[in-house]
Amino acid sequence: MTAVRALRFSRPWAAVLVVLGLMPLLSACGYNTIPTQEEQAKAAWSEVLNQYQRRADLIPNLVETVKGYASHERETLEAVVEARAKATQTNVSVQTPTDPEAFKAFQDNQATLTGALSRLLAIVENYPDLKANQNFLALQAQLEGTENRIAVARRDYIEAVREFNTSLRTFPTVIWARLWFTDIKPFQTFTASDDAMRPPTVKF
Repeated sequence: MTAVRALRFSRPWAAVLVVLGLMPLLSACGYNTIPTQEEQAKAAWSEVLNQYQRRADLIPNLVETVKGYASHERETLEAVVEARAKATQTNVSVQTPTDPEAFKAFQDNQATLTGALSRLLAIVENYPDLKANQNFLALQAQLEGTENRIAVARRDYIEAVREFNTSLRTFPTVIWARLWFTDIKPFQTFTASDDAMRPPTVKF
């Protein structure tokens, strides 16, 4: 009876020991690589969203400031407002990078907003008083800094996605992708260059 009881108690511990013994082997053969790189890609995506939101938050004040000096540039101002509304109303989540259509919609909307901002900043050259306005100068500096942060966030995201997507297709991690992490999908990446997504710098 004692021997049977000891056997029953020893089985769970034996299983634990087996798992502990296999953990170094699983780590060495890339088992942890896929979930680790997926989390890194998700974190990079969150940073991209943070920086685009930062830009969106600056736009209302920028538009109002420009409107005070160039109110007859209504078409350009309305284009920025409409592009911002479309970009901020796009349904974006942690699943967006794995959905080609949702990701393309996000990228296209941000590109449209970038183009509208580019045209808005270009007209500033025609208004010396606006170019000298301290509020506008501060907003322009913040916007330029945000565009730099967007470029960095996009670059980091692209690199994180490259590493993650590569791990889903290469040995030995491809084995775990097909046998264990079957619900994990590759992430989409930006197709436009950083320069194409960045408004021109306005010099004063």
